[in-house]
Amino acid sequence: MLQHPNHAETLGRAIGARTLELAATVVLSPALGGVVIGHEVGRALGVRAIFAERQDGKLTIRRGFTLAEHDRVLVIEDVFTTGASTRETMDAARAAGGPVVGAAAIVDRSGGTVRFDVPCQALLGLSLPVYEPETCPLCAQGLPVSKPGSRPVLA
Repeated sequence: MLQHPNHAETLGRAIGARTLELAATVVLSPALGGVVIGHEVGRALGVRAIFAERQDGKLTIRRGFTLAEHDRVLVIEDVFTTGASTRETMDAARAAGGPVVGAAAIVDRSGGTVRFDVPCQALLGLSLPVYEPETCPLCAQGLPVSKPGSRPVLA
């Protein structure tokens, strides 16, 4: 959906409406998957939209982006699966001095099991199985498995 700017804008407005009460002053997203939706949520809220990216295997805030103690950081993702990249993004925000006030995504595919230490929203909740390679039924059958995201999670 995010390849279509009008759909991305609609989703960004919907997330913005659900998170308005958090009074975010900046949206922070992990690169690459969260950048487009983070930008659109930032636009909807009228705040800055920045991103964290991997450097030496760790999400970090670079490229001249900064956070300050007075910022209120809203972490935006395309999809919550295990919550790992969201937590890493929160850690990057806190390491840069910005307090995190919430997290949101287009889809929570954890079936509602993912939890964070801040308020969390998703436009759509799904319950999809997640397998490690050694327990994956497709792998056991010798079927090809695709990896559409940035993490080696098989579903």
